[in-house]
Amino acid sequence: MHVVVVGAGVIGAACAEALSAAGATVTVVDRSGPAAGTTGAGEGNVLVSDKEPGPELELAQAARRQLPELLAKLADELGPELSDVEWQPKGGLVVATTDPRPLRDFAERQRTAGVTAHEITPEQAFELEPNLTREITTAVHYPEDGQVQPVLLATTLLSAVRQRGGRLLSGVTATGATKSALVTDSGTIACDHIVNACGPWAGDFASKLGAPLPVLPRRGLILVTTPVADLVRHKVYDADYVGAVASGDADLQTSTVVESTPAGTVLIGSSRQRVGFDETIQVDVLRELARKAIRLFPRLAGVNVMRAYGGFRPYTPDHLPVVGADPRVPGLWHATGHEGAGIGLAVATGRLLAELMTGQEPHVDPKPFRVDRPGLAA
Repeated sequence: MHVVVVGAGVIGAACAEALSAAGATVTVVDRSGPAAGTTGAGEGNVLVSDKEPGPELELAQAARRQLPELLAKLADELGPELSDVEWQPKGGLVVATTDPRPLRDFAERQRTAGVTAHEITPEQAFELEPNLTREITTAVHYPEDGQVQPVLLATTLLSAVRQRGGRLLSGVTATGATKSALVTDSGTIACDHIVNACGPWAGDFASKLGAPLPVLPRRGLILVTTPVADLVRHKVYDADYVGAVASGDADLQTSTVVESTPAGTVLIGSSRQRVGFDETIQVDVLRELARKAIRLFPRLAGVNVMRAYGGFRPYTPDHLPVVGADPRVPGLWHATGHEGAGIGLAVATGRLLAELMTGQEPHVDPKPFRVDRPGLAA
């Protein structure tokens, strides 16, 4: 079985890795190169803390269990240099600075779904994060949250594909398909299946194949500071972040997300805005992110910003990924629509798609993610 995966971001890479592990011959094509789109503009979140109980949380929990196991296997297969993705199981801290009840209620709902969520006092939060504002009213510690370097994760997964005999074709644009081949600007590639893993461009590619998908870009910006020692130890965000993630509002929304990297830089987000594919870096948005971050970590007021960058998240109207076969076009499969959660959902998405394609028992219920679900009517 030969499968062509269109898109070399982390979702396409995870699908390619899982398919090659299942014995398929895999070719990955990308008009730019590995992690050149949404993945390269991500923070590397591997979160269970920001999801309501339901299908997406179940997929996130499965991915969180699988990621360390997969990384260990890839370390054996590829060696330490090619498999280092800067995985940090450092946990997350969600804080409220106003009414504590919404956060408490949310954490309680998550606990019923199997998430480890410890409500802690402000004093306990200060022990975890000494530089945190003293204005918080309550906090919830999520020890399962983690972080990876997203580009490294994607390239590691693709290295495994190549190690197993697969191919990566960078600078090749997919333009259409026949019944037995992907059509590109460099010629046709004969195959049995095509996987649409084009992220926010998945809707456009699906339309070219006669299977429209309502996947839209949702813009996000991130600030990066100069290196600073021991300012933030976990992934820390305010309780408003959960509401912003779940919202479908096209207008600008910002909430505070602060985390460090192994290099010592601090990443500051998060914004969400539906502006098409407009790549303009909006100074007013950056100013709002900085202002809110300083409120959460006052010490940031004395830290310089080194750069800012933005990217587009693949948004769907019902906030669920699309994973599975498209009944309208035989041989076409989708793995897209993860919005800002793609890094954390990638390995479970790839495994689920490979299970469905090879006829194995799926490890999570695939029905909520099917392309013909009511909430995704194009």
